[in-house]
Amino acid sequence: LQYCLRLPKLMSSTMFSVLFRRRVAAAAPHLPKLNSETVTPNAANIPFCFSSFRRMSAAAAQVAETVPITYVYSDGEEVTVQAEVGKNLLDIAHDNDIELEGACGGELACATCHLIFDQDTYDSFPEKSEEEEDMLDLAYELTDTSRLGCQIKVTDAFAGIKLKVPNDGL
Repeated sequence: LQYCLRLPKLMSSTMFSVLFRRRVAAAAPHLPKLNSETVTPNAANIPFCFSSFRRMSAAAAQVAETVPITYVYSDGEEVTVQAEVGKNLLDIAHDNDIELEGACGGELACATCHLIFDQDTYDSFPEKSEEEEDMLDLAYELTDTSRLGCQIKVTDAFAGIKLKVPNDGL
């Protein structure tokens, strides 16, 4: 609540105007686009900021469910992270500074997010697509339980799993 009152003091009036207009546009897309002639932030329209802030606070309060998973480097180093359910393993690695390249950005166009799983974990995954199998043919240290991290979404069942990050050949 106090954030909205302090916002004009913490930044220039131009910056505040831009942020205010974005909040109005996001909260009420049915209204005409706002410009400096139609709405200028002032004491009369600050209450809108309060309601917008309450909505943002409520959304932030909905914390994503996470499960612990461990990435194991080829040298034996283990890094345990909290993985958000629904995200893929490549994004989880990037979010937690795990050294997993993902050169194509998760577009299934390379094998640089190749991971190795234990047999039980591997068996719990959906079947690989033909495209994923083609990309895995290019991977270093390919095993029978290899998958691309960009193709595996985290579920509740992942709690406590360990997955190996293979040596990238460099």
